[in-house]
Amino acid sequence: MREELEKMVSAGKLGLKHVDPLVELTSSGFCTHRSWGFGKITTVDTVFARFTIDFTDKPGHQMDLGFAAESLKPIPAAHILARKSADLEGLRRMAALNHLELIKVVLDSYGGQATLDQIQSVLVPDVIADDWRKWWEAARTEMKRDGHFRLPTKKSEPVIYTDAQMSLQDRLSSDFRKAKGLKARINIATELLKSMADVTDKKVTVEKIVQLLNDDINSHQRTQLPTAMEAVFIRDELKNAVELPRIEGEVGSADLWAMDPQLEDVLGGIPATKHKVVLQSLKDAKPDVWVDIALFTMNQVPAKQVGECANLLIAEEKMDVLKAALVKTISHHTASTEALLWLAKVKGGVYDDILGPEVFRAMLTCMERDQFNEKKSNRLGDYILKEATLMKRLIGRADLEVVKDLTRALQFSPVFDDMDKRSLLARIVKLFPKVQSLISKESTRQDMSLIVSWESIEKKKRDYDDLIKNRLPANRKDIEIARSYGDLRENHEFKAAKEEQKRLSALQATMESELDRARGTDFATVRTDVVSIGTKVDVTEMSSNEKEVYMVMGAWDSDPDNNIVSYLTPLPQALINKPVGIEVEFKMGDSTKRYRIDRISPALSTSTVIDNPLATVGESN
Repeated sequence: MREELEKMVSAGKLGLKHVDPLVELTSSGFCTHRSWGFGKITTVDTVFARFTIDFTDKPGHQMDLGFAAESLKPIPAAHILARKSADLEGLRRMAALNHLELIKVVLDSYGGQATLDQIQSVLVPDVIADDWRKWWEAARTEMKRDGHFRLPTKKSEPVIYTDAQMSLQDRLSSDFRKAKGLKARINIATELLKSMADVTDKKVTVEKIVQLLNDDINSHQRTQLPTAMEAVFIRDELKNAVELPRIEGEVGSADLWAMDPQLEDVLGGIPATKHKVVLQSLKDAKPDVWVDIALFTMNQVPAKQVGECANLLIAEEKMDVLKAALVKTISHHTASTEALLWLAKVKGGVYDDILGPEVFRAMLTCMERDQFNEKKSNRLGDYILKEATLMKRLIGRADLEVVKDLTRALQFSPVFDDMDKRSLLARIVKLFPKVQSLISKESTRQDMSLIVSWESIEKKKRDYDDLIKNRLPANRKDIEIARSYGDLRENHEFKAAKEEQKRLSALQATMESELDRARGTDFATVRTDVVSIGTKVDVTEMSSNEKEVYMVMGAWDSDPDNNIVSYLTPLPQALINKPVGIEVEFKMGDSTKRYRIDRISPALSTSTVIDNPLATVGESN
C-alpha cells in the first residue's frame, strides 16, 4: 500500500506527509474520529483517492485520503473497539468465562490503565448486557487476588495493570504508606477490611497499619477530630477482625468525645455509613447526657441525620422523650425545616399522634424564616408539593375553623409561588369543601376583591419583597444599634426606630391584605355596552359643556396626567355599569359634578399585546 500511496504523491493526489498516517490506517483497518467515533475502513479507492468507512452512525461514509490522514486516528486490531466490531460474540464469551482477560483487553487498549467509567462505557451494553454491578464486583474480587491489577481508592482514579505481580497484602501495605492524608489511609484500611479473606498474613499486615493509624490519630485529634474518630472506628474494626488486644495509651472514641466536640460537626465530617457507629460511641462515652445531645442535634442537622438520631433514641427506648421534644419545638415554632422534613417523610404512622395542623403552621413559619435568611433551597416546600397525601395527614382531622385559619396563613405566606399555592389550596378544598368560599372570595369577601393590571400587581409584589427583605431587616438593625446606646427612656434613636417598626409592620399587613385581595387581569375582553373596568369613556361635563376622556382601569393603575383613573375613585364609581346617554352625578370635595356618557370603547386595542397593558394606555387616549 505504501508504494501505491507514493505513486499518488507523485501524481499530485496526496501530500508526502499523508503517506505514513495512511499506511497506519490501512494496516489497522480501524480508526476513530473526534466527532463520529469508531469507524471500520471497508475500502481504499486509489483512483479517486478516498476511503469508505463505516462509522457507528454514518455507515458507508466516503472521505478524501488527505483529509482522512489529518482527521482520523488509527487503532490496532487488538483494541477493544476493533474487537467489538470484529468479534463481539467472542468478547461476550470472554466476559462470561474470563473476567480478568477482558479487563486486560480494555486496559491495554487505553495504555495500561482506565477509569471505571471508561471500562463501563466501552463494555455496557454491547459486551455486558445484564447486571453490570454484579459483573464488576466479581471482576474486582478476582483483580484483588491476581496481583497484577492496582485498584483505585477513588472512582475517578484509574485501574492499572502491571507486569510485576504483587500480593494483595503487599499492595495494600504499600498503598497505605504512600497515601497522602488520613482520609486516603482510611479508604485503604477499609479496602483491607473488606479483602481480609484474601490476605495471607492477616495479623502482621493489620499490626503495621494499626501502628501507622495510631500515629495519624494522635496528630489529627485536635485539628481534624471527625477524621480522627473515623480512623479510630476502622482501626478498631481491623483489630477485632484479627483479635488484636488494645494497646496501652491508644486513643479511643471515648477520649475524643471527652474533648466535647459538637455532634453535628462530627456527623458532618464522617461518611453517612458510619453515623450509626458515631451515635453509639457517643452513648457509650456520655451515658448521662447523650439523650440531651441527640435531641439538641436533631434540630441542627440534615433530615437524614435527624432520622439517625431518632433511631438511636427509639432503640434505647426513649420514644416518649423524643416525642415530647418534638411537640415542644413544634408548638414553639423552633423546629428546623430539616427536622420537620424528616417528620413528614416518616412512614408507618409512628408519629401520627404528633402530626396535625400545628405542624403545618410550624412548617410555614420555618420556611418563611429560611426565606428571610436567604436560604437558597426549600426542600421542605418541595416535599410538601410532591407528597400529595401529606396534607391529609397534617389537617385531615382538624377542626374547620382551624383549617380556615391555616388557609389564610397559606394565602399570605410568601414561600410558595401562585401556581404552587393554588395546588395546595386545592388539596385543602378537597378535604374541606367549605373553605372554598374563603379561598375564592365568592361569598364572604367577594366585595373586597381588587381588580388590578398584571403590571401593577407585579410592582406591588416587588414593593412587598423590598419591605420584607430590605426595609424591615434594616429597621431591626437600627433598633439593635439604638438599644446599644443604653437608657431606653431617653434614647430618642430607639424610640424613632420603634415607631418606624410600627409603621412598617402596619404597611406589611396592608400590603399583604391588598395582595391577597388582588385579582389580576389583562383587560383583553371588556363590556362596552356599559362603562366597565378596562374601558375608555368619552364624557361631557354638563356645567361647562367641555368634552373629556378617561380610561377606567385597575385599582392601582391611576395616572391622572394621562387621564387614567382607578375604578375605585369617585368619577369611575359613578360611571360604572351605566350605558351611553346616561347622565351621572357625584360629589367631588364640596361640589357636585354632573357628566353625560357620550361614548364607550375598549381602553386597549384588541391587537395590542397585553403583557404590559399600562404601557400602551396613554397612547389610546
